[in-house]
Amino acid sequence: MTVVAFQGEEGAYSQEAIYQAFGPQVGTLPCRTFEAIFDAVESGKADFGALPVENSTAGSINQAYDLLLDHDLKIWQEVNYRVRHCLLGSPRTRMEDVRRVYSHPQALAQCERYLTSRGLEPVAAYDTAGSAKELAANPRPDVAVIASRLAADIYGLAILDTDIEDLNFNYTRFFIIGGKEPPRAARNKTSLVFAVRHEPGALYNCLGELASNGINLTKLESRPRRNKPWHYVFYVDLEGHWQDPSCRRALVGLLHRTSFVKLLGSYPAAPMPEQVEEPTETSEGSLGIGGEEDDHRDENGSVQGAN
Repeated sequence: MTVVAFQGEEGAYSQEAIYQAFGPQVGTLPCRTFEAIFDAVESGKADFGALPVENSTAGSINQAYDLLLDHDLKIWQEVNYRVRHCLLGSPRTRMEDVRRVYSHPQALAQCERYLTSRGLEPVAAYDTAGSAKELAANPRPDVAVIASRLAADIYGLAILDTDIEDLNFNYTRFFIIGGKEPPRAARNKTSLVFAVRHEPGALYNCLGELASNGINLTKLESRPRRNKPWHYVFYVDLEGHWQDPSCRRALVGLLHRTSFVKLLGSYPAAPMPEQVEEPTETSEGSLGIGGEEDDHRDENGSVQGAN
């Protein structure tokens, strides 16, 4: 059986993302930290690891990118996972009795409007699924948690409400990492990291190697170079496979213009999420129609979302 390591407790959103990528029969291995995911794959305890690298509302997860640079595992697959927050309570809990809501700080932040509008006090905890596990072990009628539907199933909690996130275009991007390169797909992406020389036009010239070969970038982000203060490395995602002739020419050009280049992997590209129309601002300066701010739930009772 294929085993995939992830950070968090059983029922974490990362575990749901693994099932999305591999199916429900896959084995999973909970890990305490991101570093432990890499250790599990490198030691053979797991075949792959599921590493969250970016959220569509909160941005990049810096530690994940640092670990990709530090280790030699390859990106095997990309997964875009739609985050749907649920409000969970003990089996006999009534919504009107809830006063406090526990969860990871990011989940609380992504449901802030929902909580505030209902007078619920947010309380930060170590983990979303961990909060569900704690509530199942120590049920309280005035306490609920924000976690996944999977966590409700695992820990026997009641789902008090669903889709409670404040933004409905909320995705987390995962890299499935492993020790080998994946087979080529019909549509591929490549991720790499490089550092430039400290001279005028260095980054411009590096990006020119990609542009002159018709390479389309989908991400460019800088991170501090930890062994050289005030120097930076650049993480790049681009369309194509490193074995494509245009990509090979671009990579050779980068090798001549950079201090170093590390290929993180070429892998099957995940389907892009459907675009959500942004709310427009009326002449009165309010969101919605008629100059008043609409309720944040849509006709299906869902709210807009987070990670």
